[in-house]
Formats: sequence, C-alpha cells, structure tokens
Amino acid sequence: MAGDKRNKRQKREDYRAALQEEASTELPRKKFYRQRAHANPFSDHHLAYPPSPDHMDWSSLYPDYVAEESQEGEAPPVKASSVADGQEIESAAQKLIKRLTQDVEVADIGCGFGGLLIALAPAMPQTLVLGLEIRVSVTQFVEDRIKALRAQSQEQKLYRNIAVLRANTMKFMPNFFRKGQLSKIFICFPDPHFKTRKHKQRIVSTTLNSEYAYVVRPGGIVYTITDVPDLHGWMVQHFDAHSSFERVSEEEQEADPCVAIMRSETEEGKKVERNSGQKHVALFRRLEDPPFDDEPDKMEQ
Repeated sequence: MAGDKRNKRQKREDYRAALQEEASTELPRKKFYRQRAHANPFSDHHLAYPPSPDHMDWSSLYPDYVAEESQEGEAPPVKASSVADGQEIESAAQKLIKRLTQDVEVADIGCGFGGLLIALAPAMPQTLVLGLEIRVSVTQFVEDRIKALRAQSQEQKLYRNIAVLRANTMKFMPNFFRKGQLSKIFICFPDPHFKTRKHKQRIVSTTLNSEYAYVVRPGGIVYTITDVPDLHGWMVQHFDAHSSFERVSEEEQEADPCVAIMRSETEEGKKVERNSGQKHVALFRRLEDPPFDDEPDKMEQ
C-alpha cells in the first residue's frame, strides 16, 4: 500500500515537472492535482504575503501589463511567485518593485479549478482578474492551465489578464488589495461548513463582510452563488445586515452577464447542473460611505 502511494506521488511529480516546460501547450489533467476538498482557513499554511499592497510585485502573474518604468519601494517587495509557492520573502536588499499599468480589479475567492477565471478572461478582456485559492495542488493546476492557454494563443495574446494566487483571504485580503481597489468579488459555491461549530469558517461573516467593504469600491458588486439553501440564507442575512451593502434587485441581477457565466462555468456549477440541483444567486452592491463630519459638536454656551 505504501509503495502504491509513493508511485502515485512520483507520477504526479513527474507529470507536473513535464508541464513546466516554457512553451508547453498541454492542458493539465485534474487527476494529477487531486487534493482534499476542504482546507482549514485557521491553520498555519506557511503562506508568505506582503505586509501591504504597495509591497506586492504582480509582474510575474501579469507580465504583459508591466509598466515600462518600475518604481522604487521603501521596503522589499514580495514576488507573486513566492507567495504562490509558499517561499520566504525576498531579501531586504532588493527594493525594485515592478508596477503594472493597471490594478487587479476582480477577485474570485476560492477559485477552485479555475472555470470562472477562464470564462471571465474573454468576457472582461481589459480587466485584470485574480483567482485566490488556499489549496496547493489546486492552485498549481490553475496556474498550469493558464500557462497552457496562454501558450496556445500566442498570436491572439489571450488569457493574459487572468492569474491565480495561493492565499488565505480570510486572513490576508487587505494585504493584497488597497481600499476600494476591486470592482467585483465572486464567491462561488463556498464550503458550507454545515456544523454549527464550523460556521466561523464560512467565507461570509460579519467580520469578513467589513473586509469586503474595505477592498470593494462604492458601486462595486459582490457575487454569491451556492446550491445549499441554508448557506444562501446565511450569506443574504449577513450582507443585508451590513451597512455598506444593499442587495441588487433580481431584475438587475439577471441582466448582469457575469451572473450567467457564474452559473454555468464553474466546476461546482456544472456538477450541480448534472445532478439537477438548484443554484441560489444573490448580488450585493457596495454603498457609498456616509459623509464624515470632522467638526466636533459645539457645546451650547
């Protein structure tokens, strides 16, 4: 039995190594990237992350969008590849941060095997879209998938606007994105964590919704979809209770082209379709912040 496990592990490693060739156009096969469906977001996953968004070097993820002139940073950057691979932060001696011509604007939290990312690439060709995934093997699959698709479309230069990053958004989302940076967040078929004692691990909560409110600009949209009625009710309840969000009307929701993509292109969505299940969708708009009165109240004389 132990020998079989070692052989399977070796086959996976050999297969992945073969795909690392620069010009490989072969799409990866999921069977070589299988991993447990659930990951504990409170565990120490040995992730490296930037101390602030200004320390993040996105150039390895979006090389076609690197600005001609880089800027000097006051602190060392963290390469995107280092974050994805769980390697240590670069030496403090390196201070050149490669800036992009535009910011990442769309985040797919828990992107899984990348179905939504791949579908959004041609639908939003002028927008940088990032998939965030905590599982190592699944992140590697999406990375290899994007690499192969880019190689297949050298002339058309497709799929240059999407990338994947291994990260724990429950802990470190504000480390990657500035206030109001994002226009859209997708939360597609998240882990329902059915047991009451596990509800604190749900990706939608009072605390996390405040972080979404921080990184999403006013007018931006948070998209949610699940096949679990209880989880759908939970997400609606928590977003409705948050003062920074309002629910988008069903009419506007169904007119949004991203909703159709979200329903049909994710791997979980396709599985629900095969099983004749129901998909529950809810969108929430980021509201304008109330005006801040910085004048102290005057006491009556």
